[in-house]
Amino acid sequence: MFHIRDKKIDSPVIVGPMAGISNQAFLELCFEFSAGLVYTEMVSDKAIYYGNVRTRDMIKISDDLHPVSMQLFGSEMQTMVYAAKVLDNETNCDFIDINMGCPANKVVKTGAGSAMMKNEDNTVSIVRQIVKEVKKPVTVKMRLGWDSNNMNYLSLGKKLEDVGVSLIALHARTRSQMYEGHSDWSHIKNLKDNLSIPVIGNGDVRSIDDFIEMKDSTSCDGVMIARALVGDPFLIKEISNYLEGKENIRVTDDMKFDYCLRHAQKLMALHGERLAISQMRGLAPHYLSGMYGAAKYRRKMNSIDSYEDLADILDEYREYLKNI
Repeated sequence: MFHIRDKKIDSPVIVGPMAGISNQAFLELCFEFSAGLVYTEMVSDKAIYYGNVRTRDMIKISDDLHPVSMQLFGSEMQTMVYAAKVLDNETNCDFIDINMGCPANKVVKTGAGSAMMKNEDNTVSIVRQIVKEVKKPVTVKMRLGWDSNNMNYLSLGKKLEDVGVSLIALHARTRSQMYEGHSDWSHIKNLKDNLSIPVIGNGDVRSIDDFIEMKDSTSCDGVMIARALVGDPFLIKEISNYLEGKENIRVTDDMKFDYCLRHAQKLMALHGERLAISQMRGLAPHYLSGMYGAAKYRRKMNSIDSYEDLADILDEYREYLKNI
């Protein structure tokens, strides 16, 4: 348990933001397994500024989805401050997170995401103004720096703390690494040792053992998990049970099938069947990852057109497993 300003976070298991995945449907599943805090996928400051309808829909948060951090990306003072004030006044998110970690070319070429770390003075000025103009706690998610020769996370982190940022999440890779190679958790410990605000560690946590090792070796307040949870939200409960001294859960095939269908149902309630099933083509195969004889059924999932198609494939696979 830790606090982000006056907000209590009951568990150190933090669900990181993923584009196209971290919508309300997925985050609700994560809360069912006792996540301490969830992050939405990032939204564009300019899309909010110019009133993009799809983005306005993305920033709607249900009353039972808390605590939640809404992530904002951009690089210009006027639009960033405006968008932050919209998130502060017109949404019921708990925290406003500034994205300084996204390495995607289409983001960094605009000066946003990881590129914000290249110009500390401008970035700190923007964040300082946002903190002044909003009531909700402002947090930041960053990387180590642009590349191995420009790892400025500590200097920037100290400046951000000084202007009122309430938490920093550190992905322990540089932008040039993208998602390749290994994250270096020693930098998470270095940041934690030098700041008084909470620090969340991020990078290469795929199991309960990874969680324990990061938490113990860095003393970070929370551990952020993202891609490892796609198709496996059960990992959150496994870690939560460990932290509470409870017996570990045994994830059965039926549990995986049931939650795959629940995920689809929640997406349909959010987006309607056509769009939900389009998204499930990429998501559903993850629920079968590592299961015996799953390859054939995962391929079938890539071409589903309806909820019924998905249910039929899972029923077929269920029968196959019963008879082997």
